[in-house]
Amino acid sequence: PATCGPISVQRCALPGATSLSSRSSPGQSPGATSRIYCACLLLLLVTPRVESSWWYIGALGARVICDNIPGLVNKQRQLCQRHPDIMQAIGEGTKEWIRECQHQFRHHRWNCSTLDRDHTVFGRVLLRSSREAAFVYAISSAGVVYALTRACSQGELKTCNCDPDKRGRFSDERGEFDWGGCSDNISYGIKFAKAFIDAKEKTAWDARALMNLHNNRCGRTAVKRFMKLECKCHGVSGSCTLRTCWMAMSDFRKTGDYLRRKYNGAIEVTMNQDGTGFAVANKAFRKATKNDLVYFENSPDYCLQDKAAGSLGTAGRVCNKTSRGTDGCEVMCCGRGYDTMRVKQITKCECKFKWCCAVECKDCEEAVDIHTCKAPKRAEWLDQT
Repeated sequence: PATCGPISVQRCALPGATSLSSRSSPGQSPGATSRIYCACLLLLLVTPRVESSWWYIGALGARVICDNIPGLVNKQRQLCQRHPDIMQAIGEGTKEWIRECQHQFRHHRWNCSTLDRDHTVFGRVLLRSSREAAFVYAISSAGVVYALTRACSQGELKTCNCDPDKRGRFSDERGEFDWGGCSDNISYGIKFAKAFIDAKEKTAWDARALMNLHNNRCGRTAVKRFMKLECKCHGVSGSCTLRTCWMAMSDFRKTGDYLRRKYNGAIEVTMNQDGTGFAVANKAFRKATKNDLVYFENSPDYCLQDKAAGSLGTAGRVCNKTSRGTDGCEVMCCGRGYDTMRVKQITKCECKFKWCCAVECKDCEEAVDIHTCKAPKRAEWLDQT
């Protein structure tokens, strides 16, 4: 039987299209061929398309070849070809922000899980314009800004280095100081991240594209929010009569924590009448500001495996028996109950400081209980479509 799916566009076209021969195969009638065309066309119309993303650069690592990265629009591909060193930095940064996303949601039903060897990275879960999609777009944008800014300061990129504007004398509440050292060039990181990431959304200009653009901007500005002034004192006995200072990014964890709070307070919106912005979905709530994450659709509960929604379910997830939070067995397991398994763990114990200068510990074995969520009782729930 003929098959076609979301990625079979070129093999499944209307009769006469240049990408498919109009000749029937031996033994196949023109009527049967036409029916196959119509069936394939119907599937393309009703099946949502999961697009590839620049996020896949993180999986390619040093093998980044611009023509082989799926999902790039023309402007992104041009930037990739002109700046291979920047693409390398973005690839490393992608691994970092995905780890941060997984850290922030490690105790939740949706835990920012990725799919191996999948060009979409997160699968179908981000097709829905949900809070989770808002967070992923924001933290991915923040991750690119962070990675590029760091690479600039470390001299890894040809097109940028330390912030050229931080020169001469300046002052703060403690008095005057000299700009010195290497101030992180976050302006360059934000500028390139905007040009590269937003390029794809600007080819669509639909409601989802506007949502992504808004959340991308929230992520970029979140990194800048945590820039800090670091100084080195000069003078007799470190008296700080003279200071040399520079601007530096804070640890990316601060950005992750901030965006996680924004996820908690994300605002559900609808498109305004002229289609150029957002209106709050519930008039009882405040309007979204430029620093708020926005979303259009409520999230699924992520309790059961659902291929259509991209939900992996929580069967087999480790939970905390004593917690009443999102990591607790009652919440994580969606009321299905949990299994308990006793395992042996080796830990360091009876540690003693030995002069000079080491700490010696013994290996102690202890039995601990691991609790994991039960699978749904009805087998068909494991494979919803």
